[in-house]
Amino acid sequence: MSLIKSISGIRGTIGGRSGDGLGGVDIVRFTSAYAEVMKRRNPGKKIKIVVGRDARISGEMVSKLVCGALMAMGVDVINIGLATTPTTEIAVTGEGAQGGIIITASHNPTQWNALKLLNADGEFLNDAEGKEVIALAESENFEFAEVYELGQEYKNETYNARHIEMVLNLPLVDVDAIRKADFTVAVDAVNSVGGIVIPQLLKALGVKNIIELNCEANGKFAHTPEPIPENLTQISEVMRNSDADCGIVVDPDVDRLALVMENGEMFVEEYTLVAVADYVLSHTPGSTVSNLSSSRALRDVTRAHGCEYNAAAVGEVNVVAKMKDTGAIIGGEGNGGVIYPELHYGRDALVGVALFLTLLAKSGKKMTELKAGYPQYAIAKNKITLTPEVDVDAILAAAKEHFKNEEINDIDGVKIDFADSWVHLRKSNTEPIIRIYSEASSMEKAEALAEEMKKLIATL
Repeated sequence: MSLIKSISGIRGTIGGRSGDGLGGVDIVRFTSAYAEVMKRRNPGKKIKIVVGRDARISGEMVSKLVCGALMAMGVDVINIGLATTPTTEIAVTGEGAQGGIIITASHNPTQWNALKLLNADGEFLNDAEGKEVIALAESENFEFAEVYELGQEYKNETYNARHIEMVLNLPLVDVDAIRKADFTVAVDAVNSVGGIVIPQLLKALGVKNIIELNCEANGKFAHTPEPIPENLTQISEVMRNSDADCGIVVDPDVDRLALVMENGEMFVEEYTLVAVADYVLSHTPGSTVSNLSSSRALRDVTRAHGCEYNAAAVGEVNVVAKMKDTGAIIGGEGNGGVIYPELHYGRDALVGVALFLTLLAKSGKKMTELKAGYPQYAIAKNKITLTPEVDVDAILAAAKEHFKNEEINDIDGVKIDFADSWVHLRKSNTEPIIRIYSEASSMEKAEALAEEMKKLIATL
């Protein structure tokens, strides 16, 4: 069993003894601690919290515990039901709520679930706020409401439609161009909430020909849910054997967008943000941000438009903070997470789909032709499973020493920049692993960098 408490929320495997996994007592304790933090942040106010969930099997059970715990703390609940992570973020500000809880373990397998915690802006809690919730949960220094002060639950399942309408109203989303392009689009939504929302979005964008794969929102994931090449063989085969123009893949909570080209090959998750940023920058010049583990291609494209690129530590909250600091007009992460502030400050596959299809329609190109026009890099994503005796700090210090003559960034793990490549070593916020990301002009060179790092770690 696993239970991980981090800046990314409270994430764990369902069941087991309290404290070993994400069991019922753990769900109530962390939810109650979060409610207490929101009450302290808003003295004298009747607190209102939005709750949304993905379609995973444990979602309904977790939602009932979360909503019950919030009401027990005297907090009113706006339950928006099955909804994407970005939809829940939008609903927080739409309802004027003091916060929100998204019940999703994102790309993790079926046995996992999580509580992602939001502030009044519909954005993830910062590090200090997250630590306050964790400390309160551990001390149980919170008090439940008396009977006449209990919270109420209100249901509002209109936000998926409202989110789609907001995307359609963005000035850079051209529904007429998409409709005239007469695209055939294949969608793999891994049998989660994207199976409801993405086909609805495509129809609203004027796409008439939709090939739906795994679009039944029953939580029975048809494959490992992380949208990476080895998990996407089904849609790749469909793209090769049909006349589809674009393949769309989302993770269970629909904040990550992977694209598959007409020949069945990956557009590559890293290039989702690159392509969308290229389109946005061509119409509204401004700065961009991605995290340290993202491709150099965004930097190159941004500079080609005469604009400034900045890097942030890994994690959506860090990218958003950097975007606000620099006034970035678009940003995100290389895992297919597009953040477009004109809509909201959150990774959003819906806005990614709409902007990318607009770009594809206006370009008149096939996806393979579009991809060929961007700087060509290959990124290798490796990981090492952590055991209790592993000293991560010692590993990072050894890496810095080994590569001390190179350009090093240590704001988040250790990133070593070479003239034509880089390697980034960091502990994951969401899994008990060390991630080793490396990028070079070819996959062979990128993998060689990763192997060099693995060999260094093995000597420690």
